[in-house]
Amino acid sequence: MAQLLHPMVAAAPDAVALDDGYAALSWRALDERVNRWCDLLRREGLRPGDRVGVLAGNRHEVFELLLACLHAGLVIVPMNWHLTGAEVAYLLSDSGCRALITDTERLPAARDAWQRNDRRPGLRVVLGDEPVNGFAAAEPLLAHADAAEPPEAGSGATGLYTSGTTGAPKAVVSRLFRQGEPLPRLRGRLNRLCTVLGMPADGVNLLSGPWYHSGQLFFSLLPLIRGFRLVTRPRFDPAATLRLIDAEGVTMTHLVPTQFVRLLRLDPAVRAAFGGATLRRVWHGAAPCPVDVKRQMIAWWGPVLSEYYAATEAGIATIIHAEDWLAHPGSVGRPLPRTEIVVVGADDMPLPAGHEGRVYLRRPDGFEYRDAPEKTRAAHRADGSFTYGDRGYLDAAGYLYLTGRADDMILSGGVNVYPAEVEAVLLRHPAVRDAVVFGVPDEEFGQQVRAVVEVDTHALTDDLTTALDRHCRRELAGFKVPRSYELSTALPREDSGKVRRQALHRSSAHRSQIPDSWR
Repeated sequence: MAQLLHPMVAAAPDAVALDDGYAALSWRALDERVNRWCDLLRREGLRPGDRVGVLAGNRHEVFELLLACLHAGLVIVPMNWHLTGAEVAYLLSDSGCRALITDTERLPAARDAWQRNDRRPGLRVVLGDEPVNGFAAAEPLLAHADAAEPPEAGSGATGLYTSGTTGAPKAVVSRLFRQGEPLPRLRGRLNRLCTVLGMPADGVNLLSGPWYHSGQLFFSLLPLIRGFRLVTRPRFDPAATLRLIDAEGVTMTHLVPTQFVRLLRLDPAVRAAFGGATLRRVWHGAAPCPVDVKRQMIAWWGPVLSEYYAATEAGIATIIHAEDWLAHPGSVGRPLPRTEIVVVGADDMPLPAGHEGRVYLRRPDGFEYRDAPEKTRAAHRADGSFTYGDRGYLDAAGYLYLTGRADDMILSGGVNVYPAEVEAVLLRHPAVRDAVVFGVPDEEFGQQVRAVVEVDTHALTDDLTTALDRHCRRELAGFKVPRSYELSTALPREDSGKVRRQALHRSSAHRSQIPDSWR
């Protein structure tokens, strides 16, 4: 048996371990397929430390590959399934992947990437029964692979990249999965981390977000290794999610704030039909959550929400459970053990409680970007503390409050404007489904505030921008109110909740400038 699956295979070999809506695998069947993937990759010449690129949706094979790479000492490189062939080619080249595994839906991008790449992976596999366009079919290969337990190779790792929402993605050296580490030691460390986070000991976990995102990967793979049954679906659908939680007895899931907004805007009858009796923990992070949105979710679902502050670079820094959050609304919590939060001013000196600045973390292990020492140094201070790039402040009790991304801050007429504050106000307007605020050049003020607002098609009326302006003026100082609005039916936001800043300046469905007479 694959070592990380030993306890579950021994205790309940025929219980369902993984259900992706198309196939339901028992622990025994999952174990066998993990072993076959290990044998297949080794027979193709991959050795510990080699990288395996995976461009595929939320499928059972993805988790088989994650576990196989951990057992074979390989580094899996999760790839955003929205990327173009050129973007996938960059990841293949930068990571030096020796294998590329995809599904039929993403095959065009994978094939384009392979053709563009000078360092082409030797192994190309498409999930399913039939080979396509030079990609070998996975199932015939697995059928001829050995299902016996693979020889000990030490742990593999994840070759995660930052999301690349503000520039080229950067490869991060994993601190969670350490290549070559003995698997029993890895299991012990992961169990201790789950305990620190307050993760339930067992249950049913639902994944409806993109597995390739570090938060979704963490909150699905770790519970699976812990013994949770994993239920996963290709896409998030708010009404279907409610039905699935009740039907499958889901005890834990991971969501992002934009999904909360969509859930809250469901038809009242659909919301009323939801039971949610089995839910014990709902994780959320990756993007700021407006205070009123979170209050509504807690009032509806109960005190099951747990928020974390984290980044791909070094994982979770703080956590706050619902009861604590209600006493400290808006906070992302206090630091985990062995983590210290330091807020630094413009002079690079630590600031006292209540003063806003750039947020730094201090930990024994820090983080680093792979093969990019200058980028690593830029994120660190001389004392070894490092930043995820956010601004915020600590209260007197040590709770952290984030005010926005340092790089996203808008400087208009010499005054700071924080996009997160303006976005939270816009989201309270009934016509707004999502909103992103950013700065654009202005000859007089240096920058002016622009809002890109996602609305339903029927809401695209001539007077909507006027209504939005009035709405913002009731809750914001004049210098914070957007001077222009771009109305769209879809925002350039990742499934993880993060905004693709590089896409914001592309033309949308409608744009309207607020006249100076409104100022």
